[in-house]
Amino acid sequence: MDYQLGEFEELVLLTVAAQHDTAYGVSILEFLTTETKKKINISAIHVALKRLQKKGFVNSREGGITAERGGRRKKYYVVTAYGKQVLDAQNDLRSRIYNKIPQISFSQV
Repeated sequence: MDYQLGEFEELVLLTVAAQHDTAYGVSILEFLTTETKKKINISAIHVALKRLQKKGFVNSREGGITAERGGRRKKYYVVTAYGKQVLDAQNDLRSRIYNKIPQISFSQV
């Protein structure tokens, strides 16, 4: 499998997969802010989503028009089969490397 996935893109893709069919910009931002305990800019989320969509890792659909959003639609994202394969490959790689850590006692710093 030949793909390129940066660390932040991976986090966004994981979030889209975790929020299956309910993921949109603000929900992704809130989830990642909570999980990472870091300040994240909404524009970074949108840039990552555009990249992920261009790579074929996610698809999007428009939600309904609501008065509370001033007549604008939410754009919802869902992970594609290819995106899920990429996440599985990333997880396998990280696990293989992690499992190579020797079973030794690490002193606390």
